[in-house]
Amino acid sequence: MGVVAKRSSMIFYSDAAGHLSHRVRIVLAEKGVAVDVQDIEPENMPEEVADLNPYNSLPTLVDRDLVLYEPNVMMEYLDERFPHPPLLPVYPVARAQSRLLIHRIDKDWSELVATILDPKSREAALTKARKELRDSLVGIAPLFEEKPFFMSDEFTLVDCCVAPILWRLADLGIELPKQAKALQDYAERLFDRESFKESLSEVEREMRL
Repeated sequence: MGVVAKRSSMIFYSDAAGHLSHRVRIVLAEKGVAVDVQDIEPENMPEEVADLNPYNSLPTLVDRDLVLYEPNVMMEYLDERFPHPPLLPVYPVARAQSRLLIHRIDKDWSELVATILDPKSREAALTKARKELRDSLVGIAPLFEEKPFFMSDEFTLVDCCVAPILWRLADLGIELPKQAKALQDYAERLFDRESFKESLSEVEREMRL
């Protein structure tokens, strides 16, 4: 990955297949941060992560003496620590609106993704979650006819949260209809960004082969 450096004081313990880890990797790549990305299998967690993170979860970000284990906190920390390019709006109202959009993505979409990927989910729950996610995405598609990014003229942390989900749609068993073309065009704009390409793990690259 382009964001990996040989020597770095920052370590990112990442789930190579997880969309929450992916959103942070996009920020790291966008900022050009020198970071040691260590891909971890969630079912085979190393003891060092458990020693660092009370929840023994992924992703986990270590920056010298600081340990972060919540992806949205990581993204905002990285945006403040490495201010260029900025990934949140300058003004408080716009920043609050961006944070609320991220919250809605997590509540409305990420929870459905979790249900679809959970091997314990029953078929009825899977079908329901896929339909809800598809319908929700189709419903917001017209928004992308107005601006190049998610309700913004600039690429932001909100896009960093949406891109990993859109990249995984085929893997989630979801196909968007023709009426969602504006959303599909938006997705291709995100996927064409150099930072997005650099953020991809080998597992994620194989999702689109």
